Amino acid sequence: MKGFAKKVWLSALMGMVILFAACNSDAESTGGTSDSKDDKIKILTTIAQIGEPLSVIGGDRVEVESLMGPSVDPHLYSPTQSDIAKVDEAEVIFYSGLNLEVNMVKVFDSIGDSKPVLAIGDIHSEDVLLEDEDGAIDPHIWFDLELWEESLEAAVEELKAYSPDDEDYFEENKQVYFEELAELKEEAKKLADIPESSRVLVTAHDAFGYFGRMHDMEVIGLQGLSTEDEVGISDINETIEIIKEHQVPAIFVESSINSSSIDAVLEGAQNDGVDVELGGELFSDAMGATDSEEGTYLGMYRHNINTIYDALAGGVE
Repeated sequence: MKGFAKKVWLSALMGMVILFAACNSDAESTGGTSDSKDDKIKILTTIAQIGEPLSVIGGDRVEVESLMGPSVDPHLYSPTQSDIAKVDEAEVIFYSGLNLEVNMVKVFDSIGDSKPVLAIGDIHSEDVLLEDEDGAIDPHIWFDLELWEESLEAAVEELKAYSPDDEDYFEENKQVYFEELAELKEEAKKLADIPESSRVLVTAHDAFGYFGRMHDMEVIGLQGLSTEDEVGISDINETIEIIKEHQVPAIFVESSINSSSIDAVLEGAQNDGVDVELGGELFSDAMGATDSEEGTYLGMYRHNINTIYDALAGGVE
């Protein structure tokens, strides 16, 4: 973001932060929201990868809302005035952190003293996090099932601290959910059956680094860690050469990313005589529709496993 547009955006953002501060001050002067534990705990999250698991673990003791729904790109998302109202009404706020929701950090920083706000990705030490060639930390940690389990664990502990009366309830639900997560880890082991030469995952942007590390796959993203990164002709040509070298049978689009760059790679490779096809749509920065299996964290991850396996396994039984 450059020049005049950046100044306008910064001005608008600071205006919303000031508006929130004024609203919060008014709420405090009139007693704010009710502290009654008879009502459900109002939880606000940025991405559904956080919100949906917490709605399961929190059960009927919580009311969870995620700001960013299907097809919404968190890298580019900017808070609206209605978001500020939701932030004000929430009792507990969780976001991913690691610079994923870069345009919302100032808003969250401004309210950290007035209510629980936790960036669940920031709990991890740097030695377990991935970086790009420029040293930027990869924020897409939900694709490492073990790291995301630890992140959700931190969120649950925050809920327990906020509502000690519900501690046993949250813990029991968490254990049930984590058992399902363990089953998913077992399902994912079938990715090891993909022939080594075909274990190259080509996608629109570099969101699958943790997925690749966990499942021993090489990952090629046309864009960098952020979807703000530009895709040049050289990026497309280099990716085509990788596809040719490894005879990659399929490449993938992402649900929250414009498919034009992948379409260009596909067309270029096919024009060079490479037998490659579109392997399907993967969920990266956003999950599926809320009323679908892919709208759950486990279902989204399972969809990606099956889509990748079906496209790259080459008939392996």
